[in-house]
Amino acid sequence: MAYRKLGRTNKHRRSLLANQVKDVIRHGKIMTTETRAKEVRKFVDKMITYGKDGSLVSRRKALAFLQNDTEAVKKVFDELAPRYKERNGGYTRIIKMNERRGDDALMVILELV
Repeated sequence: MAYRKLGRTNKHRRSLLANQVKDVIRHGKIMTTETRAKEVRKFVDKMITYGKDGSLVSRRKALAFLQNDTEAVKKVFDELAPRYKERNGGYTRIIKMNERRGDDALMVILELV
């Protein structure tokens, strides 16, 4: 699977993605740059797919990716998975906002549908 490096080392990138996925799960939406949002979207969809599967293996995979955040994993499996039970993917949407003032990066809102 091709991925974006986001100008970070492997550990830093993985931590950044995990933290942003946890924030999307907790709050329902985040504001970030477009490239980060496109990368985070893949992992949010994967976590919800794990939740829909509901097996112990899926729960452990979600826990491993989300750095043992049991509250986020519980929300995925107990609230989000039943909400998207009939939906076959596409659990997030990206809404474009304006450019960030400092570096002109395109800002977006990544939210759950």
